[in-house]
Amino acid sequence: MKGREDGPTFSGRVKEELVRLPMGKSCCQLSEIQAMTQTSGHLSFRGRGRILVQYRMENTGAVRRLFQLLKTRLGVSPSLHYTQTRKLGGRRTWVLTLGEEDSRALLLALHMIETDEDGGTTMKRTVPRHPLTRQCCRRAFLRGAFLGAGTVSNPEKGYHLEWNAEDDRLAETLVRLTEKSDIPAKTFVRRGRQVVYLKEADRIAGMLALMGASGSVLEMENIRIKRQTRLRAARAANCDEHNSEKMLDAAMRQAEACRNISLQVGLFTLPPALREIARARMEHPEMSLTELGEMMEPKLSKSAVNHRLRRLMEIAEGLE
Repeated sequence: MKGREDGPTFSGRVKEELVRLPMGKSCCQLSEIQAMTQTSGHLSFRGRGRILVQYRMENTGAVRRLFQLLKTRLGVSPSLHYTQTRKLGGRRTWVLTLGEEDSRALLLALHMIETDEDGGTTMKRTVPRHPLTRQCCRRAFLRGAFLGAGTVSNPEKGYHLEWNAEDDRLAETLVRLTEKSDIPAKTFVRRGRQVVYLKEADRIAGMLALMGASGSVLEMENIRIKRQTRLRAARAANCDEHNSEKMLDAAMRQAEACRNISLQVGLFTLPPALREIARARMEHPEMSLTELGEMMEPKLSKSAVNHRLRRLMEIAEGLE
């Protein structure tokens, strides 16, 4: 999967932050180049041992960073052009091409070819093999892989970060590196390709920080806090609505009990304290216990009102 031009989306903002990071140490530069080669690079065999390397990417910032990495770390000067399709809104694909000598320098640096005794070159491996023993290099590789084949969902809608691996070996490398970074990822197959992914918010935030996107971590945390606040408010509103329904239902039963007492034996048979609260409940079934207590002379506490209404309910049950 080539890197998409994500524009103003959260995934796009993460990539914009990553491409602005310093190039880092020489070993880290090569690790990032290795990741972009595995995610977006293509080999073209021209016969007589000639090999050309070409990259196809849609994210302009990632292309610019790769160009700078190749020039800074390997001293190569790729050519650059783009193609544009009529489908999908005219999506633009950047094509970065290395000449024969530059391709040879890259493949040697990534241990994909080796020089024989006659000065020629032979294919050694089908994938780049640059050591990733240092934590800084693992960070650089994960960053490069994300720029080349990664996306992260908008935290407003959910938590999902993934790398789309075109081959199983890349997926294995990504899983191994995430485990060594204490942020273990999982895999699944989509349309015949391995997808390495993270789901939990904490792990995604940890991965963004590991790759160097600290600003995006803060943005994600702010969105996360706002989202949690909205969820708590919604739960509180639902709880209040549920409690209001329960209160109204109880009040209607209390008012009905008072009416039954009035019809069967008359409210005058009740003690004055119960008679007063019975009349108030029948006249104001919508009021809360606190509001009923405020009406009494002298005023009653919520507990006192509740006690008297329970006594009225018991009297009504005794009349049935």
